[in-house]
Amino acid sequence: MKPLMKKSLVVLTLSTMMSTGAAYASTDNVQPINALTPITTQAATSPVTINLNGEPLSEYGYQTPNAAESMLPLRAVAEKLGYTLVWNPETLSVDLNKGPIFTTVKTGEDSYTINKMLTTLGTAPELVDSKLYVPSSFVSKILHASVASQGNSVSITLAEQQKKVQATGVITAIRNEGNHSSVQIQGVGMNGLVLNVGDETEYQMLDETKLSLSDLHIGLTVVAEHSLAATLSLPPQTPTTKITVLDPKRQADLLGTAGQIEEVRSNDAGKTSFLIKGTKLSDQSQSEIVLQISDETTLINKDGDPIDKSLLVKGTQVVGFYGPTMTRSLPPIGNAWKIVVDLKEEQEQDQAVQH
Repeated sequence: MKPLMKKSLVVLTLSTMMSTGAAYASTDNVQPINALTPITTQAATSPVTINLNGEPLSEYGYQTPNAAESMLPLRAVAEKLGYTLVWNPETLSVDLNKGPIFTTVKTGEDSYTINKMLTTLGTAPELVDSKLYVPSSFVSKILHASVASQGNSVSITLAEQQKKVQATGVITAIRNEGNHSSVQIQGVGMNGLVLNVGDETEYQMLDETKLSLSDLHIGLTVVAEHSLAATLSLPPQTPTTKITVLDPKRQADLLGTAGQIEEVRSNDAGKTSFLIKGTKLSDQSQSEIVLQISDETTLINKDGDPIDKSLLVKGTQVVGFYGPTMTRSLPPIGNAWKIVVDLKEEQEQDQAVQH
């Protein structure tokens, strides 16, 4: 690699950069359009060798003086990690996809899209000699690979070699957007954890009966096997390899309401019910509902652990799941299938002592 590299700072017509396929192609032979005069700057750089999973990469990165990290060739590294790349000449951006992970990189913008969530890394991608380069932190924080730098050398380890972890929680949302699907557990809105799923994700019951994504629904308690790597978004997102349903049976028509217990009621027969006001989890759900508790109602915390009914008091944050059969009163009254309680830290400690 030459010690001096030209950094393009203007938008050029790059239609010739595309190969006959959709994937991001090499652009070594692209010539600038005569009608445009590119504005360039020159900065002294040092070549950076790249070792990927024990093998040297044929392409080099570069290090600019006083820069916080090395810049690496996006296409060469990402394709080696198993990502599919699509170049968008109109926006000078690249879409990357690998199973449940998808992201977008745009030339000159320190704003990276990870499964439709934005994050920054402190360094913008650069188009140099018709090739797009990204900071080494992009490879570790977004492509979920392990990156180690020493001098003018970078070593990258495939994410598949990293350990996986498990998380248990109740499904509060299932999203299908184009080719990308996800399951949210342990909270609603910006809370909890988003499990990004794909064609390679396995679904099963606890007895190993095989399921599909379409068999899942809100209210189910699941244990998910996912990567240690997670995005910096709220809620964090992580690639998921397996989801196991812990409930002995499913009830696909469940509705849900996330909110606060506003009132605790007891009738002459000793039955308890709770008035919940908050956010409905689906179009058919209620933002305000009275849920009756029975011996068949499951009471758990956000991690799936059982709790005592005494913790259900006014002001407690809960997610209530119930069937479509309700009274026509205002608010409607229904039977609680499962109540998930968002316990405060001191409540969780007290509950652990009791058990």
